[in-house]
Amino acid sequence: MKAPCKVAIIGSGNIGTDLMIKVLRHGKHVAMGAMVGIDPASEGLARAARLGVPVTAEGIDGLLAMPDLGDIRIAFDATSAGAHARHNAALQARGVRVIDLTPAAIGPYVVPSVNAGEHLDAPNINMVTCGGQATIPMVAAVASVTKVHYAEIVASIASKSAGPGTRANIDEFTETTSRAIETVGGATKGKAIIILNPAEPPLIMRDTVCCLTDEADTDVIEAAVAAMVARVQAYVPGYRLKQRVQFDRIDAPVPVPGVGRKTGLKTSIFLEVEGAAHYLPAYAGNLDIMTSAALVCAERLAQTLVGAKATSAASA
Repeated sequence: MKAPCKVAIIGSGNIGTDLMIKVLRHGKHVAMGAMVGIDPASEGLARAARLGVPVTAEGIDGLLAMPDLGDIRIAFDATSAGAHARHNAALQARGVRVIDLTPAAIGPYVVPSVNAGEHLDAPNINMVTCGGQATIPMVAAVASVTKVHYAEIVASIASKSAGPGTRANIDEFTETTSRAIETVGGATKGKAIIILNPAEPPLIMRDTVCCLTDEADTDVIEAAVAAMVARVQAYVPGYRLKQRVQFDRIDAPVPVPGVGRKTGLKTSIFLEVEGAAHYLPAYAGNLDIMTSAALVCAERLAQTLVGAKATSAASA
């Protein structure tokens, strides 16, 4: 059996810790090589150390100084958009592939259910945002049937599931998600809104997707949406439709931001995302879908890296 690729996780907060648990429990082609933080008192670093994972509280510089850095082939960045540029440059200089869980968007966007097989040769891939991971598959499903002129998504998450990194990157969240709705989802124009809901007890992640399209067979759209839901559920079992897809025909032209006045078919999709509760509460589906998607990408990337290494060794 081929040895798994060693991975490092930069960021020992909620997202990084949940991702570590997923790698330890479910990693097939990947294994933990390091957990990186900047707070020596971090609960995530303490948990990693208890689980036998090498740790450093010296940030990216501490990771680069670790004696086993050469064994690490992939690094996840779960810090912030502002810090990611420096992390990415340092890692790429050492040949480490980067999976970016921040909204920095240095590399191409990847949503596993839509384009998991693309960009496997990119040195850096971006996981968009939690709202993007939840809603872009639905936009892509509609776009597979008919032309999507405009897609607007609203992601509502529990305030308790939004850490300091998320709160510091609200602008980047909306901008990155909007662009990915267009480049990955296939909409001519995309818009993203995020709501931090302070309700107690905390509410599960819910998402609304509205698309204005050319006329199309609504049964075909429903079938495409159902098929895409099943694809996402393969790695996020708690992903589901809240109700049936809704349709409205717009007969009088309406102003569409960035597009102009349009008529057509309005498709409304209502989702909820329940987390697997590996480390985070089940209501934090917004974090679970990010870490689950990142692990899927790492597994695919690790397979290509192991295959390339085996080919190189055979030809030597």
